[in-house]
Amino acid sequence: MKKRLSPWQAEVTLNQESAARVTSISVSSQKGGVGKTTLSINLAHAYARAGVRTLLVDTDPQGSVGLSLTRQSRLLNGFYDYIEDPAIPLDRLIVPTRLETFSLVACGQTTEYEPGGGMGAHLARIRGFLRAVSGRGYDLCLLDTAAGLFGVTSDVVTSSDAVIVPQQAEPLGIRSVPKLLDGLNRLRVMNPRLNVLGVCLTMVQEDLEESRGAADSLRGILPGDMVFHTQVPRDGVFVKASARGLPVGVMEEGAEAIEVFDSLREEIDRKLLGDEGEFR
Repeated sequence: MKKRLSPWQAEVTLNQESAARVTSISVSSQKGGVGKTTLSINLAHAYARAGVRTLLVDTDPQGSVGLSLTRQSRLLNGFYDYIEDPAIPLDRLIVPTRLETFSLVACGQTTEYEPGGGMGAHLARIRGFLRAVSGRGYDLCLLDTAAGLFGVTSDVVTSSDAVIVPQQAEPLGIRSVPKLLDGLNRLRVMNPRLNVLGVCLTMVQEDLEESRGAADSLRGILPGDMVFHTQVPRDGVFVKASARGLPVGVMEEGAEAIEVFDSLREEIDRKLLGDEGEFR
């Protein structure tokens, strides 16, 4: 039986004569502690396992992605070093993983950048970074961001093709989602092509009425296509994976988590890619 190509692979196959452009997706939230980094790491791993050449970039000054996947991340040059000095070759920033199609860029050693600051100040250099990533032949660039839509984070999201909003399934957090979506709509003034893919519920506890109620409440206040059908459960396997510096998909007990992130990947493909694998 002939193997069916994913939309990402089809795009490369159908456009061999033209230069492929990386698709960039930011993962953004209004508040911290919503499972943003967990989603970023495991979604990147799901795409890489599907044969999509994926680069995961840590744009959070706290360095959560790097600390989760490599204990030496504080010693690595990374994203903010490039923002400070775009002359740094991208190859010096890319950290390979055990999976050939999965690489990462740590946040870096530069300490001058804070989550706040003026919007638009770093747009040119962030866009230059994404052009450099595209030039290295990556299909997908996932960018894990700091919480809130200001400073460097707003510029990262504005420079991206699309954005995913993870949100913990608990009553207080749900109330912040409409505010974040309003903020994303304002960023679309600077990038009209910014595709708000929707909200992904995280840390869902099906056995807890309050968690189920929060999820139902979010689905009640947002249009149906703005909330992913796939939900990320609260599960100790994510903590174990982070402690070992691994995506949950490579854990012996991670089979169910693999299915969750494969499902999320397929939903994103349907939202993001046209019938011939072209960006909408």
